[in-house]
Amino acid sequence: MDAFLGGMITMGFLVAGLFFLRFWRRTGDVLFAVFAAAFWLFALNQALLTLLKVPNVPGSAAAAFSWIFLPRIAAFGLLILAIAAKNFDRTRK
Repeated sequence: MDAFLGGMITMGFLVAGLFFLRFWRRTGDVLFAVFAAAFWLFALNQALLTLLKVPNVPGSAAAAFSWIFLPRIAAFGLLILAIAAKNFDRTRK
């Protein structure tokens, strides 16, 4: 059951990324492309969690898998940078 739900969450992230990619192609706004890339990084993170069967309990066993969360950190970093760049864009009126 955990593998099924993990796969469904991964698929949801991939589909959300495709929606943002479609919005980027329609508008040309870089923010949508960054959101698509971030959701694909979330999908990668969830797929790794599911395929490697990371334990869901805190402790030393889970600490060995801490590197798996690097794509998630990268995704949040991308989102923060893209939103900050969009808000501090001086060429907009």
